[in-house]
Amino acid sequence: MRFEHAVFRIARNRFFTMDSLELPGSGCVAFVGANGSGRTSLARSLCGELELCEGRAELCPAGDIVRISFEEQVRLMEEDFRLRNTDMASPEEMRGLTPRLLLGEAAAQCPDLCRRLGVEPLLDRPFHVLSSGEGRRILIARALLTGKRVLVMDAPFDGLDECSRQELMALFGEISAGGRLVLLVVNRYAEIPAFASHAGILSECRVIKFGRCEDLAGDLDFLQLENTETVTGQDIPPAPADAPALAFDGPLAVLRDVVVTYDGRNVIDHLTMTVNQGENWQIRGPNGAGKSTLLALITGDQPQGYANDITLFGIRRGSGESVWDIKKRIGFVSPAFHLSYRVNCSVRNVVISGFYDSVGLYERPGDEKSLLADRWLEVAGLRPAADLPFRSLSFGQQRIVLILRALVKHPPVLILDEPMQGLDPVSRLLVRNFAECLMRSGTTQLMFVSHHREDAPRGITNILDFVPCEGTYEYRFTTVDPAAKEAGETR
Repeated sequence: MRFEHAVFRIARNRFFTMDSLELPGSGCVAFVGANGSGRTSLARSLCGELELCEGRAELCPAGDIVRISFEEQVRLMEEDFRLRNTDMASPEEMRGLTPRLLLGEAAAQCPDLCRRLGVEPLLDRPFHVLSSGEGRRILIARALLTGKRVLVMDAPFDGLDECSRQELMALFGEISAGGRLVLLVVNRYAEIPAFASHAGILSECRVIKFGRCEDLAGDLDFLQLENTETVTGQDIPPAPADAPALAFDGPLAVLRDVVVTYDGRNVIDHLTMTVNQGENWQIRGPNGAGKSTLLALITGDQPQGYANDITLFGIRRGSGESVWDIKKRIGFVSPAFHLSYRVNCSVRNVVISGFYDSVGLYERPGDEKSLLADRWLEVAGLRPAADLPFRSLSFGQQRIVLILRALVKHPPVLILDEPMQGLDPVSRLLVRNFAECLMRSGTTQLMFVSHHREDAPRGITNILDFVPCEGTYEYRFTTVDPAAKEAGETR
C-alpha cells in the first residue's frame, strides 16, 4: 500500500492526512498515537472505508484486508440487543448471538487457533454475557480465521489479561513472519512489538513520523513517547457542596459465602470478603474470572445480590434500600458501562450527570456543578470539547469523559473497572493522578481493576487475586504496604 499527499474525509470538516507513506507487503507495522490523534481514522483509511478527497492512495483489494475495532464490538452488542428485544424473536433468537454463530464453520476447522486465543470454552455462551476482554478475543479470532492477507488491528490488546496479550503478541509474530501483513494501531508505546519492521506516530489526524524501527530508535518524538509515563499530573477540582458522605463506622462492604450463577456455571463461587473503611483495593484475574460481576454486586447492578448475604454501607441488601441509595455513594466506570452509554448529550452534560448518577442529564444543575464540570474538563485537556456531542469524540476521549463523570462528586467509593482501556500514556498517567489525589483526600476509597499491573495508582492497600483452580477460581487476599508497593513488596 502506498499513499502520496492523501487526504481522507472523516466528517464534514474533519480530515485524516498521510503525506508520504509506503507499507511493506508483509511483516508487521505499528502505529501509536494519543487520544484523538486519529488512530481509528488511520485504520479506516487503510481499509478504504473513508473517502479520498486529495492525493493518491494505492490500497489492497477489499477482499484481502480485514479490520477489528472497538466500533465493531459496539455494533455486535447493538445487533445482539435488537435480536433479543423483539416480540417476534424465537427462543433461540432470545439467547442472542454466540461466538459459534459469529465464527461459523471456521472455528471447527482451526481448533488450534481457537485454543490459543482461549475462545473454545466461550463458543456457546451468549455474546452479551462475555467480558470485554472475552468479546475482544472473539473479534480477533474472527478476523484471523478469515485468512485474509492484511490484518488491521485497532487496539487489539485492550481489555486482555497479561497471558492473553502475550499469546496474541506471539501469534501476531508468527503470522507476520508467515508472509501476511499485520498492521497494529496501538495506544501504548510498549505495545509496539520487537518484530515490527516499521513504526509511525499519529498526531492531530496526521501521520507525523514513519520509518523503519532501527532508523527511529534515536528519534526525539519516539523518545518522548517512550518516557511520557514520567510526566506529573495536576491537582483536581474540589468536591461539590452536597458531596455524599459516609455516616457510619463499620465496613463499606461485607460479602459472606457469595455465589452468582449464570447458565449453570458459578461466576462467583463462595466468595467471602470484607472491605473496611480506609482500604484501597486492586482486583486481578483472567478474563471471565468474575471481577466485573463482583463489582456489580457492590454497585447494586447484579440482581443475584438479593439472594446472597451482602451488606453495603452498613445496610443488608434486600432490607428496603433502593439501588440509588447505593449509587449515590459510588463513582463508577467500566467497559460495559461505556458500551451501553448511548445518550448523545454534550460532553459537559455527561460529566454533570455524575452528580446525579444518571445516564444523560435531566435536571438543572446550577452554576456550581456546571463550573465544577468545566474545571474537570480543563484539567483533563478537554475543555474545548465541552459543547460537542459525546459520541463525536474518539473512544479514548469518551473514556476520559466517563471517568470524569465518576470523579466529580468525590464519591466515598470509586470503582474503576479497566479504566485505562484505549488511553494513551499521558491520559493513563492523568487518570492515575486523579485517583491518587482522591485517595489522599481521605474521603474516597478505590476499587481498581486492570490487566496491566503498572496501571494501578499508588496507595493500594489490599489485593484480591482470582486464581484459576480446577475449572473455577480461588480467591487469594494480600495486604499491601503502600509505602513498599513501589518496590514490589507485600506483607
